[in-house]
Amino acid sequence: MKRFKFTIRGNEYETEVLKFKASSALIEVNGTRYEVELHKENTKPEFSIKRPARTQEVKSNPNTPKSNVYAVKAPLPGIILQVFVKEGDTVAKDDKLLIYEAMKMENLLKSDKEGTVKSVKVKASDAILQDEVLMELEMEHN
Repeated sequence: MKRFKFTIRGNEYETEVLKFKASSALIEVNGTRYEVELHKENTKPEFSIKRPARTQEVKSNPNTPKSNVYAVKAPLPGIILQVFVKEGDTVAKDDKLLIYEAMKMENLLKSDKEGTVKSVKVKASDAILQDEVLMELEMEHN
């Protein structure tokens, strides 16, 4: 159908709208297919992704085998309301990382891992997409 390319905070996304239904659409973003609901407010369509996101653990520089980086990803598209950590902070499992609004609800995102905050890629009022990297945690292995 239609193809779109857009960049959000340095990340490039290739999107293709594959099929429209009455209140939903099938789209493909960077090779992954999503079924999304269409919302019409003020004549501008908004998309809500129906499937949950995954987090991904990635290895850091191979020259430093004793550490790795854990990417904290957005479970749903939404808006960042508050960030509780900054680069260099140490976090434990279940520590509060941030609050975001998704589907008109406030959601608390807690840490799945222990580590040091390597980078924070979002700030309050940022719009986020599902699976977008919000921050990275560096973990030491014994």
